[in-house]
Order: sequence, then C-alpha cells, then structure tokens
Amino acid sequence: VSRMTSAVTLIDGRIIPAVGLGVFQSHPGPETYNAVVTALQVGYRHIDTASLYRNEADVGKAVRDSGVPRDQVWVTTKLWNSDHGYEPTLRAFQQSLKLLGLDYVDLYLIHSPMGGKRDETWRAMEDLHKRGLARSIGVSNYGVKHLQELLAKCKIKPVVNQIELHPWLTRPDIVSFCEQNDIKLQAYSPLTKGTKLKDPTLATIAKSHGVTPAQVLIRWCLERGFIPLPKSVTKDRIVSNLDVFGFILTKQEVDTLNSLNCNLVTGWDPTTSP
Repeated sequence: VSRMTSAVTLIDGRIIPAVGLGVFQSHPGPETYNAVVTALQVGYRHIDTASLYRNEADVGKAVRDSGVPRDQVWVTTKLWNSDHGYEPTLRAFQQSLKLLGLDYVDLYLIHSPMGGKRDETWRAMEDLHKRGLARSIGVSNYGVKHLQELLAKCKIKPVVNQIELHPWLTRPDIVSFCEQNDIKLQAYSPLTKGTKLKDPTLATIAKSHGVTPAQVLIRWCLERGFIPLPKSVTKDRIVSNLDVFGFILTKQEVDTLNSLNCNLVTGWDPTTSP
C-alpha cells in the first residue's frame, strides 16, 4: 500500500488518510508551522489540531503555504469543554475557522464529554455539518456511556471517537462498542508520549522488522484498524512516523502487543467522566 493512497472510509462515505500528524503540545508559531509544512512536504495529508492547542492559525497558514491543494489535506479541529451548548458551539467553530483561515474543516470533534450540554452541542455540530462547514463530525474521549447517550438521540452519527490508544491502553470496551457501531477509532498519543519506546517486547518486534519502536506502534494501530495521530516536530521523526507501509506485523505480534495492556493513561481520561 503506498502511503499516499492508504486511507480509511468513514461511515459518512468520506475517505480519511490513515495516518495524521498530531500537533498537541507543538508550540504556537514557527514550531507548529514548520512541523506541518514539513509533514505536508513529505506526504502527510492529515493534520489534527484543536482550539485548546492554540496553534490553529499556524496549522492553517502551513496548509495554505504548503502548495498542496486544500481538497487534498484533511484538517481536524476540536471544540473545547468551555464552549459546549448550541450557540457557543457555533461561535467557537467560527473562531476556529477564522484562525485556520479556511472555508471548512474536514472533521470537527467534541474534544471531550466533560463540557456538559452534550445534546445541544451535538445539535450544533449537526447543523455545521448540514451547512457544509464541518464536512464530517465526531467525538473525542467518549466512553461507552457517552456514546450510547449520543446514539440514542443523534440524527447524524459521529464518524470517529478519538481516544488515547496504544498496546498499554487497548480499551477493549470502547473499541468493541465503536466497531459494532461503525465508529472509527482515532488514536492519540499512539507513541505513549515516549514513555514505553524502550519496552523490551516492543524492541524485539522492532528489531525483527528492522524498524523503530515508534514505527511498530503506528503499524499496530493500522493493523487494529485505528487511525494513529503521532505527534512530532522533528523532521526525521515526522518522516519515519509515516514510513510504516513497507512492513506488516504478524497476527502473533499484534496479539503480543495487545497483551501488554495495563490501562496506562499518559494524559487525561475523560471517558470515565459523568
């Protein structure tokens, strides 16, 4: 599979590039701008930001300056907790769009279920979708309970749930619920924020394929049907994180990695919030 064509079809029929560049904790200004320009130059076609990250303007400028046609770049951003509610969601979206300097986003996500007012927030998301401003809509950090609540009332189903996923946090309950409902899983912090890159089991698998531990973790996501969003601002790593289509993990290797699960959350875990 060539990296340019590797993609996943969402429930709304849209096609999302299988690996995205995450920009969480990429500093606003040149750091984010250069990371995104570099990523687009080396073949990424999917960038994941959020209003919380305070770098939407740099992402948008990089997309516009990259020379890659807008319709070939998948841009995701997210609604922060404090902007939940119908009118606040519409306002927050317009602010994100203005900062990005784009006419639409490819995917707009509710960043977490913690903002309350989830029903009216989703109604606003559906309206942004109907107006063509958010081409696809989804959620992030939703647990099974939040997803059940949403599916009971929504007119348009979320296309993705973006959660932390890696072999040490496999979340079988959320994964299986999403798979049963055709909701694709996006994996943030797929590289465990670096905390497990020296794990001996991972090192052994990486060595047998002649690749890096990070590449194995990204490939594990792809084998599991997840959409990984590795974050880096270093050119070499941005390149190698996308160079994951030249090898395949065996079923046994995937199972071995799955068995490392110990519910390791490296960031936050709103999936358990009320």
